[in-house]
Amino acid sequence: MKEVKPYINEPESKKHQVASMFNAIAGRYDFLNHVLSLGIDRYWRKKTIELLRGSHPRIILDLATGTGDLAIAAMKLNPEKITGIDISEEMLQIGKRKIENLYLQKIISLEKGDSENLHFPDHSFDAVTVAFGIRNFENMVPGLNEIHRVLKPGGKVVILEFSMPRIFPVKQLYHFYFKYILPFIGKIISKDVAAYSYLYQSVQAFPEPGKFNVLLTQSGFKNVKYKSLTFGIVHTFYGEKYIQKG
Repeated sequence: MKEVKPYINEPESKKHQVASMFNAIAGRYDFLNHVLSLGIDRYWRKKTIELLRGSHPRIILDLATGTGDLAIAAMKLNPEKITGIDISEEMLQIGKRKIENLYLQKIISLEKGDSENLHFPDHSFDAVTVAFGIRNFENMVPGLNEIHRVLKPGGKVVILEFSMPRIFPVKQLYHFYFKYILPFIGKIISKDVAAYSYLYQSVQAFPEPGKFNVLLTQSGFKNVKYKSLTFGIVHTFYGEKYIQKG
């Protein structure tokens, strides 16, 4: 996967730049998320969490949790504990306020951390979730390996990520909206010129669904599958950690 960074003329690593970018736009992130997706992002998160309903996970890790929207959506699974990890302190602070306002702080906790270098022991979680964050990883394969490591045998991973649709005329309309309209609106509201241009570029660089499934398989996941949502604008990905017998 070609590396795409938010600030192409800056020398810092992608990880450092992504953290800085989200710190800069944190105050407007949720508003822009809902407006620019026309509110469909809530539906996407709902469909992602539904992939875990049959397995009833008790202990969940939400990576690149941001302001905690997917962690909050995961409350539908009635878990005992959800831990959210993100590298952006400003996004986490907003998420913590949301969780406190919903009186969920006894179940959901958010903390600063690197999704590619998790501090949790092996076999710690029943499920790992990621929404719109996997393409921001600086090193995707080590990140997937870490997800596999911290899952319990039989644990599940579900990932929600933007894609480039292939269906006419959705492909053409999406391309125009993502490349021109979305960065323009994002620039006006968030005041960050690069953030929403980076969104388009990072989605273009993200592997096609079939190729991403190969990465999941190479990281040790079994029963890997993906599903297209909203004409291929986003995809959900699913995998299981193999249970060794004997």
